[in-house]
Amino acid sequence: MTMRPIVYFGDPVLVTPTTPITTFDRHTEALVRDLLDTVDAPGRAGVAATQIGVGLRAFSYNVEGKIGYVINPEIVELSEEVQEGDEGCLSVPRLWYPTRRAQRAVVRGVDLRNEPVTVSGEGLMARCLQHETDHLDGMLYLDRLDRDNRRAAMREVRNSPWFLREKPEPVSPSKLPSAFDGIG
Repeated sequence: MTMRPIVYFGDPVLVTPTTPITTFDRHTEALVRDLLDTVDAPGRAGVAATQIGVGLRAFSYNVEGKIGYVINPEIVELSEEVQEGDEGCLSVPRLWYPTRRAQRAVVRGVDLRNEPVTVSGEGLMARCLQHETDHLDGMLYLDRLDRDNRRAAMREVRNSPWFLREKPEPVSPSKLPSAFDGIG
C-alpha cells in the first residue's frame, strides 16, 4: 500500500492543467494504485493526481461505498439543478466554504485498459466528480467561491500553519463537519 502525501495550496502543480495519459503501462498502473490507496482513508472522498504531485489527468473517488478511478476524465453532463453546501479540500486543509455545484454530474474517461468508463452521480458523488475534475483543470474549489468567501478563505490560508509548509496535525473523522469534507 502506498498512501502518498498530499500537496498543499501554493504548490504550482495544483494550478497547472494536467497532461492526458496516453501510455497505459506499469507506471500508469502504479499511479492508479497510489490514487486508490491515498483516497482509502477516513474522511476522503476523492484525490486527483495533482494532489499527490503528479501532473497527469487521473483521479480516484471513495463516495458512499463506491471506490474507483477515472483516467482522462471530462465532464460531459451537469444538471441545471444546483446544490449548495460546504466544501473542503485535502490540499486546503481545515477550510470549508459554501460552494455551488450541479446536483448531478456525469464524467467520461477510460480505465487502465484504455476502455471507456462513465461515472455519474448526484449529491456528494456529483460534487466529488466536479471537484476532482476541477483539480485536473488546474482549479481549486476556492476559485469558485463568491468574492466575500474567497477573501475570507485566502485570509485563513495565509494564517494556516500548513501554508508555511508545516504539517497540519491530523483531524479525527468524527470532528469533520460532514462526509464531504475530505474530498480531494
